[in-house]
Amino acid sequence: MEDNRLIEVDDLRVHFSLQNVTIKAVDGVSWHIGKGETLAVVGESGSGKSVTAMSLMRVIENMGGRIPSGTLNFRRRNGNTIDIVKQPLDTMRELRGNEISMIFQEPMTSLNPVFKVGYQISEAIILHQGKTFKEAESLALEMLRLVRIPEPEKQMKQYPHQLSGGMRQRVMIAMALSCRPSLLIADEPTTALDVTTQAQILDLIKMLQKDIGMSVMFITHDMGVVAEMADRVVIMLGGEKVEEGPVRQIFENPQHPYTIALLNAVPRLGSMAGRTNPEKFANVDISRAEGDQIKNIRDTGRKTAVAVEPSSSSTVRADAPSLLEVQGLTTRFDINAGLFGRLSGRVHAVENVSFNLQPGETLALVGESGCGKSTTGRSIIRLVEPTRGSVKFENQELTGLNSLEMRPLRRNMQMIFQDPFASLNPRVTAGAAIAEPMLVHGLSSSGSELNHRVAALLSRVGMLPEHAERYPHEFSGGQRQRLCIARALGLNPKLIIADEAVSALDVSIQAQVINLMMELQEEFDLSYLFISHDMAVVERVSHRVAVMYLGEIVEIGPRHAVFENPQHSYTKKLMSAVPVADPLHRRTDLHLMTDEVPSPLRPVGFEPLQKLYHEIDTGHFVQVAA
Repeated sequence: MEDNRLIEVDDLRVHFSLQNVTIKAVDGVSWHIGKGETLAVVGESGSGKSVTAMSLMRVIENMGGRIPSGTLNFRRRNGNTIDIVKQPLDTMRELRGNEISMIFQEPMTSLNPVFKVGYQISEAIILHQGKTFKEAESLALEMLRLVRIPEPEKQMKQYPHQLSGGMRQRVMIAMALSCRPSLLIADEPTTALDVTTQAQILDLIKMLQKDIGMSVMFITHDMGVVAEMADRVVIMLGGEKVEEGPVRQIFENPQHPYTIALLNAVPRLGSMAGRTNPEKFANVDISRAEGDQIKNIRDTGRKTAVAVEPSSSSTVRADAPSLLEVQGLTTRFDINAGLFGRLSGRVHAVENVSFNLQPGETLALVGESGCGKSTTGRSIIRLVEPTRGSVKFENQELTGLNSLEMRPLRRNMQMIFQDPFASLNPRVTAGAAIAEPMLVHGLSSSGSELNHRVAALLSRVGMLPEHAERYPHEFSGGQRQRLCIARALGLNPKLIIADEAVSALDVSIQAQVINLMMELQEEFDLSYLFISHDMAVVERVSHRVAVMYLGEIVEIGPRHAVFENPQHSYTKKLMSAVPVADPLHRRTDLHLMTDEVPSPLRPVGFEPLQKLYHEIDTGHFVQVAA
């Protein structure tokens, strides 16, 4: 192994045995990472990215996999080179978390639910650095500050379930970086984070690379992150490496048709400049390729991108009455503390939010985690009870209705959640999940008519009628999200609230799902409240944009006005934090902001001052500083 290489993967193969079939999850992959270098590994779900990472940590055996051949040569801190594949468990325990750390995509499954997060970070520091408990606690607190955890002293004493998904991911990152490893394996570490926090985490990783010469294996589907972070890129498909090269070469002169297709599907901030209406993405259609079809793509290099003609005609019915009118919507949550559970404060999640939505229009709500986007959506549909304010749907007031009175109205208002697996019953087939709302609302009776409607809905979202017999775990993430869209469409709704509906999907599957949503909008005159932290996607799909910060809308207006002429300082901050999918525009200055995110917790009886808005241009409003 060359002196400048930290790890070298040579002809790695990973197999899983299922009854009489052997799944070749990784099939003859070779690559290396130099000291202080960042290698980005990119590909579809199921391409073998995460399985390769699990093999480097030697935890693949615990998942039912085996490594029949290949070598994983790793240079340790003492200068010795070892083959990870042949190491005993004792050596691997010494390596894991110390010389090789990993950040997992799903933090809730990686954190111990019975221990406080501060203890879990301290434990790793004590184990690998030999610090006292007090020293370890101090270091753990410093790491939480670095990853911008608000009120870190308080969060140290929280259990994982008491933190949001984004907060848990930051805790995982703090834990992984606390021992300053030689190699950091980051498996989709910023997928659940908003753009400002993502920028902080990426800058933090860069800083540690600079300080200690740490190498990084970055697994991601965000090509903006690849352009921002990577020195070299490996593209994987169906368990094999299809292309490898320096980051600039991959972006400027991709060779394999799959790489070309993948880059075509990347949403780029600024790509919609000068355009008024949303436009579809170029479609990378390999989600339905299975078995021989994937082999055919791999062996023949068949072009997988399907060019889609941009949608230039507006779907918005501006002259029609508003479908949804929200005025002064306020949602607060009581915080009880003490022995008798007395009211000690309130979380001001949504504060005096007002907007309207026209038939056929997409309004995007954007902002950081905890800004109140999802609570706004849930309050509108009454999954969360608002504290005060008015919500009118087709000119009917919703806030005073009981659950029985709300039921018929919910036919026309559907919600698609961020995690499709959590919103599908694992014991119920896909067909039954789609059919259930239609049965509940009496739109169809059981029998051949219902089966026909389910089959038609599956076909409409690009799936096969026979998929109705499968269970949720038998589908990919993109397919599960299509099922949720099919279920929502079964009631012929007029409004769909999409809560981070595409944020966890691969870039190609994300493009397919967004294109599908835009086609359905044209076909059924749907309105969308599109909740997202992905600014590049929002720019592509929305007619209007509302920027939220600490429960309030700070700027709202037509998409082109907000993106091309942002007025509020927070909107500008969001824009500047978006990683650009172009290595030539990589940020060189590190901005490790250590300012804490303000807490939305307020004392009982606190009432904020009424904010004023200034109209910059027609329909473009910005909050005036108090």
